[in-house]
Amino acid sequence: MVNSSWAKSHIDCLWKIPPLTKRVYPPCDTSSLQPIIFNFDVLFLYKTNFRELSFTRMLPLGKPVRSPVIISVAQFRPEKAHSLQLEAFAQSVGILDQDMPRPKLQFVGSCRNKQDEERLQKLKERRRELNLDNFEEFRRDAANREYQRSSERGNKKVLDQSNQHFGISVVEYMASGVVPIAHNSAGPKMDIILNECGRKTGFLASNKVEYTEAILKVIKMAEAERLAIAAVARKHAQRFSEQKFLEDFKAAVQPILATKSSS
Repeated sequence: MVNSSWAKSHIDCLWKIPPLTKRVYPPCDTSSLQPIIFNFDVLFLYKTNFRELSFTRMLPLGKPVRSPVIISVAQFRPEKAHSLQLEAFAQSVGILDQDMPRPKLQFVGSCRNKQDEERLQKLKERRRELNLDNFEEFRRDAANREYQRSSERGNKKVLDQSNQHFGISVVEYMASGVVPIAHNSAGPKMDIILNECGRKTGFLASNKVEYTEAILKVIKMAEAERLAIAAVARKHAQRFSEQKFLEDFKAAVQPILATKSSS
């Protein structure tokens, strides 16, 4: 039993028993997430546990937009691609029309050790080199309450990490009405960010140019378009619900149980 199409392709290649390899998506409590709305423009979410954020603020889906806010949530580890985010954001700011509201990027995360602290310092230095002091800030080890305060502007979109087997955090935000920007690989590409009835559920990108283009799209996006994508994304997220997991899990193990009971 595997949790994504990407994982199944690897297992099929290694074990060479496709008929016996069952794909069962992990359960996501999509029903309880439906009324939860996060209030920021773009969220770079790099393997952060959705539940650990402990959001309690409930906001209407169509809340008016203020200045765009981009929030990146991740430990300052090398694989989290903070530098890529910073470079793509800088390019986005440089391309924006002068009459467009100026977006702001907030890095929210923690440092595990001295190496992480040095990495954070280098990011701050790069920020100055890119002349982003007025557009970007770092919040190290921010408490949940402070994080909530930093999120009380704008709308919501998500960008996620590359090569995730599945990417349940993307599903959770889609279920709560967030328009995702995910890495164009693995679970998000093959299972999650797919068209629903021919309509977009989010965006995929794989390099600085593509991320920049995606960020600009969601920042410039009309409210009606954002709400339409958010609604389709919510509907699409239902295929990963707890009920669907139970149905698929029982279907996967039923042949095994039937064989044992008959023997």
